[in-house]
Amino acid sequence: MVYMVVEEHTADVLRLKRSPGIRSWSLLVGIASVGLAAAYYSSDSVLWKLFYVTGCLFVALQNMEEWEEAVFDKSKGNIELKTFSLYALILTLWKKGHEKVLLDLRHLRDISVQEEKVRYLGKGYVLVLRMATGFSHPLTQSATLGGRSDIDALAALLKRFLGLDALHQRLSQEEEDEYGNEDDDDFEQLGMEGDDESSDAQDESEPMSQ
Repeated sequence: MVYMVVEEHTADVLRLKRSPGIRSWSLLVGIASVGLAAAYYSSDSVLWKLFYVTGCLFVALQNMEEWEEAVFDKSKGNIELKTFSLYALILTLWKKGHEKVLLDLRHLRDISVQEEKVRYLGKGYVLVLRMATGFSHPLTQSATLGGRSDIDALAALLKRFLGLDALHQRLSQEEEDEYGNEDDDDFEQLGMEGDDESSDAQDESEPMSQ
């Protein structure tokens, strides 16, 4: 399954989208079919048959993946993460279901691939945004199953688009320069202390010679 699909890629904007995969739609059809079969072959009342269908439909929607979108906008300097949940939308009677998170693009320091355990299905992978404040946020709410080649390629694309490798080199150079200046200051301070000690020794030796 593809982790995310590139919808728009310009010099300033990179838009990624993710939709429910075949597994989600298969679960939806399979569980809903169980409810329909139970209602069709059951001799219960209409209310019970409606309960069978509705219950299975809600279980299917609960296990369905969400629609997700990520927009990296250099001109605005932000990262916008959108999530649409059909289950939450129906459960709250269309009051909720849309979620949006805004992150400051200037605080982004790294993008890494993180392994997660998916219940009943093994392990999956998800991209994680590492911020300068120490805060980390997953790019998507659900992990992708299978190999990690697609997600590694997407991570490389994001790093090239955002120039994170150049940022790492610049920050490393600034740290080296800062440490170098601190070492020079320490050496100068040690030299001044040595000069003070030698001058004190000379002052003490002069009265003794007299």
